[in-house]
Amino acid sequence: MLTPGHATAAAALRIERAPVPAAQVVAGTPGTGSAVLDVLGDTEIGVWEMSPGAMQDVEVDEVFLVLSGAATVDFEADGRRITLAPGDIVRLVTGMRTVWTVTETLRKLYLA
Repeated sequence: MLTPGHATAAAALRIERAPVPAAQVVAGTPGTGSAVLDVLGDTEIGVWEMSPGAMQDVEVDEVFLVLSGAATVDFEADGRRITLAPGDIVRLVTGMRTVWTVTETLRKLYLA
């Protein structure tokens, strides 16, 4: 989807969401979806979205930039919580156990 020398409106991409598997749901009825934009070497570039609710996850190596929405991410290993807002950049590593609580549909651009 990324064409060299052209712009892609990541915030306006249509992303189909599916319900989060019941085993991962912590609260509400969240849904997630993504669109792969390109692959550079071993790095996938895409847009991911989650609707309001809370879910557990086990992370992969990733850097992401929040495009829109609001959420918190709780880290099981040390009890830390971060609050996400547009413009935030976050680095995750493989194996981190997290709980994502989305209060306003979250959309992020990721490199993984």
